[in-house]
Amino acid sequence: MTVFPPFEYKVLEENERHQIAINEEGIKIKIMKDSPDSMPQWLEYPVRDKKTWEDFKKRLNPYSPERYPSNWEELKKQLNERDYPLGIRAGSFYGFLRDWIGVENLSMMFYDNPKLIEEMEEYLEWFYIETIKKAITEVKFDFAFIWEDMCFNKGSLISPQLFRKFLLPHYKKITDFLRKHGIDIIEVDSDGNLNELIPLWLEGGVNAVFPLEVAAGNDAVTLRKKYGKDLILFGNIDKRALSKGKKEIKEEIMRKVPYLISTGGYFPHVDHDILPDVSWDNVQYYLEVLRSLTQ
Repeated sequence: MTVFPPFEYKVLEENERHQIAINEEGIKIKIMKDSPDSMPQWLEYPVRDKKTWEDFKKRLNPYSPERYPSNWEELKKQLNERDYPLGIRAGSFYGFLRDWIGVENLSMMFYDNPKLIEEMEEYLEWFYIETIKKAITEVKFDFAFIWEDMCFNKGSLISPQLFRKFLLPHYKKITDFLRKHGIDIIEVDSDGNLNELIPLWLEGGVNAVFPLEVAAGNDAVTLRKKYGKDLILFGNIDKRALSKGKKEIKEEIMRKVPYLISTGGYFPHVDHDILPDVSWDNVQYYLEVLRSLTQ
């Protein structure tokens, strides 16, 4: 649900320590060779003003035939006969713009060029709906998710006031569209501390959040007590505990998972990717403890 055709990956500079390149979304990045799995450094962005936006959005055509696989007719039949939950991506109203414009540039644009923000949000809403319309009318989905990554460890990257003005109307439209097509679980995926945005997401029709990073101050037990079953919770098992011992793993699970399972509307898993220093034995033990509570 992003740019198509992608930009050509182009290496601009390379030495023994790093590589500087234009990636498939047109972003100039710096990748450190001694840590290729870490996040790159973003140097320049493809969208800077109305002109660059007009050029960029040519790659956001919902009717590009390549957006659906060539075997779609066969695939949709298989999907409709599945025996497992299936979700569909339903866009992004901050996260993609952050990637294409940059956090600082986007933050300033909300004040310096609000008309362009409104224009981009309107276009993205239309693009997402037109892109997924075929899929959700031909396949039965169990949930949808919106990717944002719009918070850091102390709070949101956008104020609640700006969210309400620029993003909330589009959340309402996309969630209304999804529910009209039978999708009633709509999740936001955002790292960081979600607390000040959760009320706005709920108002916008979202009813689930992920991954609830513990290190950023999210606590699923507190959220359950505050919002009840209006908010479905995913994650919140501290990934850092898995790097320690069995005692710490069990303590982290037992202090929240039994209560959350008993109240319903909770999917237990770690609060982001499992860290590379976690042993296979620890992963197996983590799963063993979880299964003992959920089977």
